[in-house]
Amino acid sequence: MPAEQTALGPRPYIEAIHFVGDWTIYLLLVTLAVTPARRLFDWSKLIQVRRIIGVSALCYILLHFVLYIFDSKLDLGFVATEIVTRIYLTIGFVALLGLIALGITSTDGWVKRLGGVRWSRLHKLIYFITPLAILHYYMQSKIDVTQPVLVSGLYFWLMGYRIMARRGYKEGFVPLTILSVAAALLTVVVEAAWYGIATGVSVERVLMANLDFSFQIRPAWWVLFAGLAVTVASEIRKRAKFGGTAARGAPAGRTG
Repeated sequence: MPAEQTALGPRPYIEAIHFVGDWTIYLLLVTLAVTPARRLFDWSKLIQVRRIIGVSALCYILLHFVLYIFDSKLDLGFVATEIVTRIYLTIGFVALLGLIALGITSTDGWVKRLGGVRWSRLHKLIYFITPLAILHYYMQSKIDVTQPVLVSGLYFWLMGYRIMARRGYKEGFVPLTILSVAAALLTVVVEAAWYGIATGVSVERVLMANLDFSFQIRPAWWVLFAGLAVTVASEIRKRAKFGGTAARGAPAGRTG
């Protein structure tokens, strides 16, 4: 079949690389979303699938890399040179190595070898691997970074929740609303900064684009909508559980 007739278009490897890479980041975000979901919705059993989701992210990033090797005609020397000389590939490769390390040590045996505390510290590397993967996403997206900006905003919310929870605010309508607004505003800042640095587009133009809904809804708004949706849903769950007497924003005790 001619290349132009394939489902993935005239450059099937490139399309597949991008598709699999996108899903790697989505799975990383889902992995990070497990803890907030458990706490906000009392879904304690989610912990049982977090490892599966994390290993799935590893499988996707490995496939992403293998597809890149095939697109490079299996020339490993060329692949190595590209990784060393192209910064966005270097960043992506570091993220790959990090996920491999987490995947290898994800078994119960490694938990026993390392001990719970050291194992937990090691696996917090996911907090740094994910932004590396997102930065790689930005750099390979070049001009249109709408999707990278969106996943950045979701990452800000997920990490902001962890910071908030460590200060005793695991839930509550007010703190979650503030978190959602803050994540959305930070998303706008990052979007404006990226376009300003990468393309020279003025900050004012980016800000105006976020207030113009005639063309498309910018990522910051989707981040805000997603955050507020979680906020409202968790409030409904809490009111249903406690008969409408849910406290608004009361500290829920510190976490480790």
